Amino acid sequence: MSDAIEDIEIRLLLEALYQRYHYDFRNYAQASIRRRLRQARQQLGFTTFSAIQEGLLHDEGLLPRLLGYLTVQVSEMFRDPSYFLALREQVVPHLRTYPSLKVWVAGCSGGEELYSLAILFREEGLADRTLFYATDISQEAIETASRGIYALDRIKGFTQNHRASGGKSSLSDYYTTAYGGAAFDKSLRERVVFSDHSLVADAVFGEMHLISCRNVMIYFDRVLQDRALGLFRDSLVRNGFLGLGAKESLRFSAHASSFADFIRSERIYQRRDI
Repeated sequence: MSDAIEDIEIRLLLEALYQRYHYDFRNYAQASIRRRLRQARQQLGFTTFSAIQEGLLHDEGLLPRLLGYLTVQVSEMFRDPSYFLALREQVVPHLRTYPSLKVWVAGCSGGEELYSLAILFREEGLADRTLFYATDISQEAIETASRGIYALDRIKGFTQNHRASGGKSSLSDYYTTAYGGAAFDKSLRERVVFSDHSLVADAVFGEMHLISCRNVMIYFDRVLQDRALGLFRDSLVRNGFLGLGAKESLRFSAHASSFADFIRSERIYQRRDI
């Protein structure tokens, strides 16, 4: 099959996904979408993207299986420890000046970053005044995050990251081994609101003091990146903070002037007071 025909099929499939279920992947980076859809086609047992489209239109049960391929659920606790160390040492002092805080983990995946921030805020004495919002386009990801159970073989890496991030306690203080994995303490999610939310289609999400959205926008094209960054700008309080992934930047965004570099090396920005 030629690439030109594949391109047509992919456009029609993504349009059907949007029209039928209101999940909008039409402006995701094309190379990434093509790669994930090819994997889905093979592993779900379809011969063409058109066959996936037909199945999607007539079988709602196919939707969560397809979303599992289209949404990226790869993360780890305290991923890029220097980012969390920078939050701890340079952002937290600013956050201490607020009587109450709201933190949005956008694209929370399986919850690893949420629990990282919840632990960091507890260690810094901010947990009791903070409300966390954990959102993702995938309901399956949200359910995984709300359970807070991770495979035991991942805990060693999580522990090393936590230590490198300036952790003030042992990570083992926050979980028990159960269900064949490590179950993180329910108290870490007592002040967490889990919700589905699409950076592509949904509106402003409250007034946040910190938004952490890391390694999500690398899968968006420029138009969609600008939409998400505009959403973050409008969701932040004055002088609120935005954290992006190591390969993401505001430099070429239409909203670049709305943010100041706060810690450039860690992609942490501050909304300008304008």
